[in-house]
Amino acid sequence: MSDTQESGSAAGPVQGGVATGPGRDDVATGPGRDDVATGPGQGGGATGPGRGGGADVFVLGVRHHGPGSARAVVAELNRLRPDALLIEGPPEADALVALAPELEPPVALLAHVPGQPSRAAFWPFAEFSPEWQAILYGAAAGIPVRFCDLPAAHSLAGDRDDEAPAPGSAPADEAPGPGAAPAEARSGLHGDPIGALAAAAGYDDPERWWEDVVEHRGDTPFEVIAEAMAAVREGYEPDEREARREAHMRKTLRAALKAGFTRIAVICGAWHVPALTGPLPPATADNALLRGLPKVKAELTWVPWTYGRLASWSGYGAGITSPGWYHHLFGAPDRPVERWLAAAAAVLRDEGLPVSSAHVIESVRLAESLATLRGRPLAGLGEVTEAARAVLCEGDDLAVELIQRRMVVSDRLGHVTDGTPMVPLQRDLREQQRRLKLKPEALDREIDLDLRKPLDLDRSHLLHRLRLLGVGWGALGESRGKGTFREPWTLQWRPEHDLALIEHAALGTTVLSAAAQRARDQAGAESAALADLTALVELCLLAELPEALPEVLAALSAKAALDTDVTHLMAALPAMVRAHRYGDVRGTSADGLAVIVRSMLERICVGLPVAVTGLDDDAAADLLKHVDGVHTAVALLGDAAPPSSETDAGGGSPRSRWLVTLRGVSDRQDLHGLIEGRLTRILLDSGELQDAGDRMSRAMSRGQTPARAAAWVEGFLSGGGLLLVHDPRLLALVDGWLTGLSGDQFTDVLPLLRRTFGGFAVPERRAVGERLRSAGRGQAEAEQDVDERRAAAAVATVLAIIGRDGG
Repeated sequence: MSDTQESGSAAGPVQGGVATGPGRDDVATGPGRDDVATGPGQGGGATGPGRGGGADVFVLGVRHHGPGSARAVVAELNRLRPDALLIEGPPEADALVALAPELEPPVALLAHVPGQPSRAAFWPFAEFSPEWQAILYGAAAGIPVRFCDLPAAHSLAGDRDDEAPAPGSAPADEAPGPGAAPAEARSGLHGDPIGALAAAAGYDDPERWWEDVVEHRGDTPFEVIAEAMAAVREGYEPDEREARREAHMRKTLRAALKAGFTRIAVICGAWHVPALTGPLPPATADNALLRGLPKVKAELTWVPWTYGRLASWSGYGAGITSPGWYHHLFGAPDRPVERWLAAAAAVLRDEGLPVSSAHVIESVRLAESLATLRGRPLAGLGEVTEAARAVLCEGDDLAVELIQRRMVVSDRLGHVTDGTPMVPLQRDLREQQRRLKLKPEALDREIDLDLRKPLDLDRSHLLHRLRLLGVGWGALGESRGKGTFREPWTLQWRPEHDLALIEHAALGTTVLSAAAQRARDQAGAESAALADLTALVELCLLAELPEALPEVLAALSAKAALDTDVTHLMAALPAMVRAHRYGDVRGTSADGLAVIVRSMLERICVGLPVAVTGLDDDAAADLLKHVDGVHTAVALLGDAAPPSSETDAGGGSPRSRWLVTLRGVSDRQDLHGLIEGRLTRILLDSGELQDAGDRMSRAMSRGQTPARAAAWVEGFLSGGGLLLVHDPRLLALVDGWLTGLSGDQFTDVLPLLRRTFGGFAVPERRAVGERLRSAGRGQAEAEQDVDERRAAAAVATVLAIIGRDGG
């Protein structure tokens, strides 16, 4: 049941761990052997000589996360009354079984290698998982519960260190989850045993066959399906990994028998049942398979899981497509179809959709009719979904998707108790969540924080500190207003966040101390770029990490002093200015930050004239983005002048120093048209230019190529088209330039023009069109007002020139 990569799981229902009950429930020993053999009959036991007493072993094969299998396992355990339980899973988790009754599923066993967070695996359990119900039975009955699969210390070791698995998955050579066929068996009959059985029964969908034969029966025909599974595996030779797993299962079984247990129940996937029944190989053969396996130190604990992660589309190899539906089937005492559709109607009503009791009644009738037409014993998920689509949702796919998300998959998130083994960082986060009233949820939850309120400010600090630790519980959105005191967040808890907390446990025992140390480590890294350090400064202020800020600022100052690329400085400055602004709003001290900002701006002003030289179209467009970013950032600094010593050297306030630089650059004749046009617009909007019309006239004169003129217009109008609406002279210049282009020239500049005017808002384009139309009418009226007597001499002269004197 480990959360393996997809390549380690079989296709179809087997991928979801589809497996069924025992082949033979009688276990007997052969003379002189330490292994177990099955005898005839079901539910009974037999012993052979050399046992020192009777010992019965009952192998119950199950489908992982199957509600029918879960109910059948509980009923069978109540009938058998075993004195020990063996369950497929990592043996290192035996000590964690006692915590199970206090947990709220879905939960998962997390195994990881300390110091190597990429080597980790999950074993998820839902309430309807047969293994989970067996664990609860063992805890309630007071009998030992042990896991019997290959230890995590071996499965996480891998063959080579350079083949570490991705976080949250088992190693690359890990075998499929329990009950799944191995990768090497994915051809022919062995590739999909349940599919083969379904095809033999005339079904084209293995999942639907399993639901009809098992889930909708209310019991699991262990004997029949186990015999079928044995037939499917006949002649099959397991690969090395699977052979080792099954060898360890048999080794654990022998150890339980040797310990004196007389009624042992084994819960495993049915794919493995034939390997645990019948004449077993000698213990020496299994020991030889297990000898010399690579081993690492593995630590295990319980972590919350979600039904979204349990779903097979989330990447979990032994997943299922509808965990919410299976949870309903397991929990519904009766009339599951009626209860499901009534709950679906409630979901739609919560969203304001009109759904009545009559809708529910008709949808139930339709689902039952579809099941009858298809020869199914009970309406399945396909039938109830079609009924909901046709009746409850009236064909609306969005409403169906809502039911799919809320009910079929479900947003259920498990919970573990404080007694669960945790690193101090995890415990501190739980305390912070309680104090700040931020409950982890699997479904997206949007919150709007008001930083003027102490509670919301503390929440913001926590979420930003977690971002620094790589725990993406909250995603920061864009504020809808102009104020900087609001932060919109979208929260969603995922199981991987626990692994990230474990990974950073060595950084500190609290979220605050770990985030501060993480910031120091990033600032001290030699590979840290200038933009990375400026973003880190901003994050330190947002997360309120005053103890880490001095070291980060020192690293930033050193990096900025050595960086000679002005574009790097321009890219870094906006984040620095935002950090300074946030520090003011949040009341966080940012001593030394203003000095660094002004130093960077001064170096940008000195280096910009060189940076704008010899640019092609792409380079000019990139530099323009930096210019706009710096201009916006300078506006946030305000007009306050720096100390007198800086005023003498820098020429006044940051804004005036920046505008003087732009004015000097804009007067150059070698600028790219895009840069010149944009600088002209910036200076015009800032009130620094009085000759914008003359500059536009020169830029669009016949001495300029159409391409350069179009680039100038694009840069000038990138700030919006309202300027053309309110300044008739500029509009006339653009209009006259366009109408003066030849057909070929117009075709050449058309892409630039389309990009420029296409960036205008619809009302702006409409207003420009109205201005041009009204100007055309005025011109037509002016042309009609002609003094023919005074024009006669000119007309005669023109006619003479063109040879029409008598006309």
